[in-house]
Amino acid sequence: MNIINARLRGQTSLYSIRVEQGVFTAIEPQTATLSPSASPSEIDAQGNLVCAPFVEPHIHLDAVLTAGQPKWNQSGTLFEGIERWSERKPQLTPEDIEQRVLKTVQLLVENGVQYIRTHVDVTDPSLTALKTIAGLKEKLSKVIELQIVAFPQEGICSFPNGKQLMEQAIEHGADVIGGIPHFEFTREYGVESMHWVVALAKQHGLLVDVHCDEIDDEASRFLEVLATAALEQDMGERVTASHTTAMHSYNNAYCSKLFRLLKKSKINFVSCPTESIHLQGRFDTYPKRRGVTRVKELREAGMNVCFAQDSIQDPWYTLGNGKLLRVLDAGLHICHMMGYRDLSTALDLITINGAKTLQVEQQYGIEEGKPANFIILQGCDDLAVIQQQGEVLYSVRQGEILVQRQPASLLRTTHLS
Repeated sequence: MNIINARLRGQTSLYSIRVEQGVFTAIEPQTATLSPSASPSEIDAQGNLVCAPFVEPHIHLDAVLTAGQPKWNQSGTLFEGIERWSERKPQLTPEDIEQRVLKTVQLLVENGVQYIRTHVDVTDPSLTALKTIAGLKEKLSKVIELQIVAFPQEGICSFPNGKQLMEQAIEHGADVIGGIPHFEFTREYGVESMHWVVALAKQHGLLVDVHCDEIDDEASRFLEVLATAALEQDMGERVTASHTTAMHSYNNAYCSKLFRLLKKSKINFVSCPTESIHLQGRFDTYPKRRGVTRVKELREAGMNVCFAQDSIQDPWYTLGNGKLLRVLDAGLHICHMMGYRDLSTALDLITINGAKTLQVEQQYGIEEGKPANFIILQGCDDLAVIQQQGEVLYSVRQGEILVQRQPASLLRTTHLS
């Protein structure tokens, strides 16, 4: 396969890219625009951006496409969402889960995603969802790389046999250990759960991804506990704090102290801006806080932050369509990241930063010798892609085309001629 007339991130020249046996074998600047041949193995990028695939680092595939089942979340709050999910969870069957997961993965792949980390609720004594999704990993491996988080939606210490269920989840294929300390019954339970989660992951050589401080309570400070445990266990880059929305409400003096610990710990952060902007601030009158973690400040401090969708049409979020560019656009607005410096590297938030969070960066990127996994986006650089909300024109995995579409064109009319 040859790709000609390609733009690469951070470069001004056109490039030609050669792929052989599913691997990038040559990436070379072009001295001029090349004319396309009739060869089916050649892709003319037409000056559009070739970049590494999108990474979806935080989604709940077990709950996708269940909005309104059995009842709608009328308040739109996080806690009513948990109640609605607790009513839907007993209705789960392998057939139901598989049908929804495959439909959603198709949607994600069509929109340029090739790496997914899904949280799967394990506060279910039968572990139906986890077993079913783990059983789909091989089937899906040709189109995505899938990581499964054992996520204790109703707590570890606060849920009957919570620790045993987490350990069973590992036996059934979980890659990542999750937690939800702010939802535990007491602070003591939350602290205990964080130390236990990090120790368990280290024991089994797994990663950690915790729903951490997803609340507007400025006194919810489990992030410092998770970061300290990661630092003590030398697990930093293998640990992720998702949401951390309470950080939006922390005072600046505390945040200054906290950032020192966070940088030393080297943990990763996932923000879900479209979900957080609607779930948080629900107890406020006016002014209403945004309730999204300090993405810009974390990024400027040199910490790894990425964006995610979190939900697609489930009890917590009735919308969602698999388009990470939509999430990126919203996040840039919400987090006051509209300066040129932010916009010119914005795709990092849904590409390389997510790859680092998932610990797949060694095999990720447009480089000779790496697997030929890439997408072609409408636009010549990050800014142009965001401005246009460009389509994913191609998605290619190991040299095989998964998605191919033509950009929309306007027919010439007498009014526009």
